[in-house]
Amino acid sequence: MQCNPIKNRWKNYGISLLAILCCLGLLALYAKRRNPAEAEAHHFAGQTMGTFYTIQVAGTLPEPEQALQEEISALLEQANAEISTYRSDSILSRFNQYRGNGPQPISHGMADIIIMALRVGNATHGAMNITVGPLVNVWGFGPDKHTPETVPDQDQIDRARQKVGLEHLKLTSDIRGDFLEKDLPDLYIDLSCMGEGYGVELLSRLLDRKGINNYLISVGNAVFARGVNTTGQAWRIGIREPTDKVLEARDEVRLQGYDISTSGSYLNYFEKDGKRYSHIIDPATGRPIDHRLVSASVIAPTPLEANAWDISMMVLGTEKAIKLATEQGLAVCLISKTDTGFTTYMSPQFKKFLVHDK
Repeated sequence: MQCNPIKNRWKNYGISLLAILCCLGLLALYAKRRNPAEAEAHHFAGQTMGTFYTIQVAGTLPEPEQALQEEISALLEQANAEISTYRSDSILSRFNQYRGNGPQPISHGMADIIIMALRVGNATHGAMNITVGPLVNVWGFGPDKHTPETVPDQDQIDRARQKVGLEHLKLTSDIRGDFLEKDLPDLYIDLSCMGEGYGVELLSRLLDRKGINNYLISVGNAVFARGVNTTGQAWRIGIREPTDKVLEARDEVRLQGYDISTSGSYLNYFEKDGKRYSHIIDPATGRPIDHRLVSASVIAPTPLEANAWDISMMVLGTEKAIKLATEQGLAVCLISKTDTGFTTYMSPQFKKFLVHDK
């Protein structure tokens, strides 16, 4: 598993769910379909966590747009201050720099992320592994992203794997707050693979607190919707094949109180001697994934849950991912590369969200 954010999200991988569609398609939809009978439309957008975010609100705001924009920016800044690996003074970075084994205070939001990551990590036998950072760094996909001069050898991989393992991490909570501890000094936690979901969750809570009931939020490849759009219809999100050559939506899903999150492999990689190495690292081997699954999307009640499962699907590969989705009753859409194009698997739970009246 690899948790490092991709800087250029406009070249979205996999099923674009869509920072692109939210910023382009939905705005175009408002421009074309707006009429006096429709609700007010409000748009917020910016950059955070190495990616882009957009928020669409249908209806009257409880405060001026500028005031809400400032609160949105402050909330996303809070998220970065908690879990960024690019900031040396974030809560997470300070934990990674700590070389002792005593419990270290963390934020409640960071604890929520870790609880979900551990839950899914245990269910997937480590396919979701937030301690995989040393391996990510060995392969050049860490915060100081660089292409290795040579492909890491087995000795380098083995040394990095000695610093990886969910069993070395312990989370505790009491009336004083939440605490994280490790029994390996070099254990390195990377939560950025769930950062997008965390951002969406924070923003959703903010809008809910303000009594805003109709909105769509996108942070990178995590998208959450509640209520209806300006036309009174359920929010519809486009799904496209994993290619950067077209932006046309092949399928659409309706989201009402659910999140959809996508992970993919084919745009963030490096090549050496004619072989492509993906940014997604399999903790079981210490190497980039090497299978035909190129995109995995998961629909779940919460952004953190969807975020945790989608990267797990990518690590496992098509067959194991289908088996896991069946066992867990997950709503998943998996796109695998074939010799002639792509093939798609949708679980019965995922198909329930499809739009059929296009």
